[in-house]
Amino acid sequence: QVQLVESGGGLVQTGGSLRLSCAASGSISFSRTDMAWYRRPPGKQREFIARITSGGFTLYDRSVKGRFTISRDNAKNAVNLQMNSLKPEDTAVYYCNAVDAAWPWGQGTQVTVSS
Repeated sequence: QVQLVESGGGLVQTGGSLRLSCAASGSISFSRTDMAWYRRPPGKQREFIARITSGGFTLYDRSVKGRFTISRDNAKNAVNLQMNSLKPEDTAVYYCNAVDAAWPWGQGTQVTVSS
């Protein structure tokens, strides 16, 4: 069974930075899986924010493009999210998953951006 564990969240002021990490374990072919980061803002549904293909190509939602950078480390079965120039509207619980959300969701990591 696949397990996803997100980490790196916290409280940061507007304009600050955080780096999130997600470790995947289980019977998976991580290096061949397109991965994505999602987030669930308070009172809203989970939304897509960034993806990275097995070949390293990236795509971002316009709300984070230019501020966030997704990367992956296949040797560690990990996907990362560097978040810069954070805004209060980035406050959310952040999750990673395969692009098709095929794996069980992890607990996520809370990011809170104060104004």
